[in-house]
Amino acid sequence: MALNLQKVFGNEALDEYGFADRIKIRIISRVFISLVRAIGLTLRLDVEGQEKVDRALAGSKRPIYCFWHDRILSSTYFFRNRKIIVMTSQSFDGECIARTIINLGYGAARGSSSRGGVGALIDMIKFVKDGHPGAFTVDGPRGPRHEAKAGPCILAKKTGNPLIPFVIETTSFWQMRSWDRLQIPKPFSRARVFFGDPIFVPADASDEDIEIKRIELQTELIGLVEKGALWREAHGSNH
Repeated sequence: MALNLQKVFGNEALDEYGFADRIKIRIISRVFISLVRAIGLTLRLDVEGQEKVDRALAGSKRPIYCFWHDRILSSTYFFRNRKIIVMTSQSFDGECIARTIINLGYGAARGSSSRGGVGALIDMIKFVKDGHPGAFTVDGPRGPRHEAKAGPCILAKKTGNPLIPFVIETTSFWQMRSWDRLQIPKPFSRARVFFGDPIFVPADASDEDIEIKRIELQTELIGLVEKGALWREAHGSNH
């Protein structure tokens, strides 16, 4: 079956929403797009661990980027315009996110309204197998905070592609009182992308194996957060 790239890389009609919600979705997504661009343009970014990614992607492998929801603003800016497929929910919030990321050069796997998240994951598998990179906020969309879900590991199993954990640390940021304690980098901060060790999931992995890999992914990301905090402290900045 042909893959519907227009659906993934284009904005969908908002017919299922009322007039007021359609206006809100358009306004909110435009605000988010402007915020990501405005903050990202001022960040002084560098990268640590890129060689790990390069080795893992040797040949025809495609990355499945994995990160925490609290770093979504800086991460969205750094990986913009790479046609990375991101799973979004079938909801008002999910549509706001989908329109934001599509306009920043991503694709959105929404799935069907009847199948919800399962449908979106099935679509992710199809698109990654077709050669597109993927990405997950692994504790999203609503937590618990810094607790990885199994979805990325299932995607890695089904596609043979590696999980690429990363954390973006900034020297100075505001922190929201949301469930994820969202970080909003302060303009002109230094920022560093920390890539962790890639994780492969065997095609014959059992449910128990998936759980082991989920814990491995979670542990790697927590370790990167700690590494980033040490880097931030060494540079004498705070939030």
